[in-house]
Amino acid sequence: MDSALVSVGLPAALAVIMFGLVLSLTPDDFRRVARHPRAVAIILGVQVVLLPLLGFAIAEVAGLAPELAVGLLLLAASPGGTTANMFSHLFRGDVALNITLTAVNSVLALITLPVVVNLAIARYLGDSSGVGVQLGKMVQVFAIVLVPVAIGMLVRSRAPQFAQAADRPVRIASAVILLLVVVGAILGEENVGEYFAQVGLVTTVFCALSLTIGFFVPRLLGLTPAQCVASGFEIGIHNSTLAIAVALTVLGNTTIGVPPAVYGIVMFPVAALFGFVLSRTGVLAGIPARDHDAEPEPARDIH
Repeated sequence: MDSALVSVGLPAALAVIMFGLVLSLTPDDFRRVARHPRAVAIILGVQVVLLPLLGFAIAEVAGLAPELAVGLLLLAASPGGTTANMFSHLFRGDVALNITLTAVNSVLALITLPVVVNLAIARYLGDSSGVGVQLGKMVQVFAIVLVPVAIGMLVRSRAPQFAQAADRPVRIASAVILLLVVVGAILGEENVGEYFAQVGLVTTVFCALSLTIGFFVPRLLGLTPAQCVASGFEIGIHNSTLAIAVALTVLGNTTIGVPPAVYGIVMFPVAALFGFVLSRTGVLAGIPARDHDAEPEPARDIH
């Protein structure tokens, strides 16, 4: 995965994706965190605390090779992917909540991701591995994320009609670019079959459990079905592009990038199946078809 497709295409894909995300983002999405903090706090707690623990448990049970284990934990620590918004919309989740969670967690990951990665390196690779998180390169990676976000928000505020018109085409382009980069990177490797043999099942199980935990833990804590659908997809669909970028540019290790790369392929069918199961079990029946992405009612979000 050291080809020009990855070294050039991956940062470009990440930048386009983040730019497309915030074309529909308004300052009110951030204010919602202060107005209705309980749902956001619960879901972020699951994502920041439970997901790395889940990744660690799966790595231990599966007996993954050290670098692959680090890659899985890097993936677990990555924020939710923008594709979560699409799945949440398709299956009647609270899309506004998804946007808020993605924005907040992308900033929070500036702290949590290096912490989890360094702990994983210490656990699986040891001090003699020579692999460490270099602050300068980490800043470069997140600059690729934050600069397009700033530009997108500026476009949204200065030219809202253009932003609205460009939102859908940019989202489609983002998905196509991401798919081409990930698939191209994997197919360009001679060991693609070996990669899937090593972590295909592991990443599939991780994705399925992330989606399930992301839905049912908030539901047990009293969040609404629409909020739980948003949570399930936000927690179950990670930003694999960011994880690959960190593995290749910050850690300089191709093997660590294998679990995020394979996950970037398997998460689409797994997430679609998860949404189908929810719809077949009647969970989505009580969610209004037209206002499922409206702001949650304070009474439901407080109790």
